[in-house]
Amino acid sequence: MASILIKNARNIITMDADKNQFPGGSLYAEDQEIKALGVNIPYETADVIIDARGKNVYPGFINTHHHLYQTFTRNIPWAQDCELFDWLITLYEIWREMQPQDVYLSALVGLGELLKTGCTTASDHFYCFPNGIHGELIDEEIRAARELGIRFYPTRGSMDLGRSAGGLPPDEVVQHIDVILKDTQRVIEAYHDRSKFAMTRVGVAPCSPFSVSEELLRQSALLARSSQVRMHTHLAETMDEEHFCLEKKGMRPLEYMEKTGWVGNDVWFAHGIYFNDAEIHRMGSCGCGVAHCPSSNMKLSSGVLPIRKMLNSGVKVGIGVDGSASNDASNLLGEVRQSYLLHKLTSGAQGLTAQESMWLGTVGSSRVLGWEDAIGSLEVGKAADFFLIDTRRLDFAGALFDDTALPVVAGISQIVDMTVVGGKVVVKDGRLVHIHEERIAEAAQAAAARMVETASRRTGIGYRKHRSR
Repeated sequence: MASILIKNARNIITMDADKNQFPGGSLYAEDQEIKALGVNIPYETADVIIDARGKNVYPGFINTHHHLYQTFTRNIPWAQDCELFDWLITLYEIWREMQPQDVYLSALVGLGELLKTGCTTASDHFYCFPNGIHGELIDEEIRAARELGIRFYPTRGSMDLGRSAGGLPPDEVVQHIDVILKDTQRVIEAYHDRSKFAMTRVGVAPCSPFSVSEELLRQSALLARSSQVRMHTHLAETMDEEHFCLEKKGMRPLEYMEKTGWVGNDVWFAHGIYFNDAEIHRMGSCGCGVAHCPSSNMKLSSGVLPIRKMLNSGVKVGIGVDGSASNDASNLLGEVRQSYLLHKLTSGAQGLTAQESMWLGTVGSSRVLGWEDAIGSLEVGKAADFFLIDTRRLDFAGALFDDTALPVVAGISQIVDMTVVGGKVVVKDGRLVHIHEERIAEAAQAAAARMVETASRRTGIGYRKHRSR
């Protein structure tokens, strides 16, 4: 029975309902589960003992929305200043070149970045299956997650509405509905673990109203509920999407979701910027969740989530980094900080406090994923998922007055000192334990360059023009 003991911590911030903190405290866990937490706990030995003197311990962050494959298309010069629809149209040409090894490497990079910024559980929305490749791609993400040791929640995404049928994506990256449903069932049966401390859970995730058919939405909902897994999709991200739904469906995006069975406490949406007050109230009443992705929403000029209205109406809200190509990082601690700053800017005194932003990235996100019984806070009976920061670092000098807010307001470097998932150390001294970072970075950049160059040769635009600048 593997065990770990964290002792002599400067402080343990639990994020539990009572906001308990334990200055000078310790934490003991066996086989993923926290068995004791507090000051003077009755444990002095363990398989792994970490002296946390001078360090604060925080519950691991939870990422509720990502597109890991997009790690290979960040900082693309000709896609830097586009809004969502034009941005997608531009990058689909590169994503068409994706192969299974690219998915594996991009997942190592993105998930590795998340671990280094305090994230211990990550959801991913994978919906782009080019040139007939399907099953291999989700499997490659899961392989990468297992090698890194992160708790993973992949969602099997899909698109069946190509341009020839009135959708946004090129036909080369969409699939037939029968292929989608069959492979989604395969992924659920192969990987979904219903146990409390599962390392892999699976969701069902058609991409968006402008890239999937009404029939795919209906059938996906039926499949998810018959398999008892959660449901995820993009919704209300931009006004372009709203106009698309009104023109093509004669209804607003949420009304369209209600019509197709996509509301309930087993559903969470990505973005959710353009819901009106009545829709927010309905979402709160039925238990829907929202993944808030502030950096992506700012970069793509999408808008600002009405977060205070959502929280006041009982909508479950968590934090997501979104695809690296619309963020240029997979930095969960940075995203928590960004949510704090964005809503201070736009809402003033009604904006989020630093403590609320921490809550969104931990407890709030666990509720969005329906996993609050095991993750999101440090409590006896929950998972030993946490990160440590050394408060003796220069960037914290003069800031040690509010330990809960500390990583949000002063954690500018945003690389944590240690990350532990399920009682196992996966980041030590700011570096990933299970992979050679420089070697993976080199291989990943070579793969990304191949994708971009191949797309450039095929389309005659982009890479060569900008490479010489």
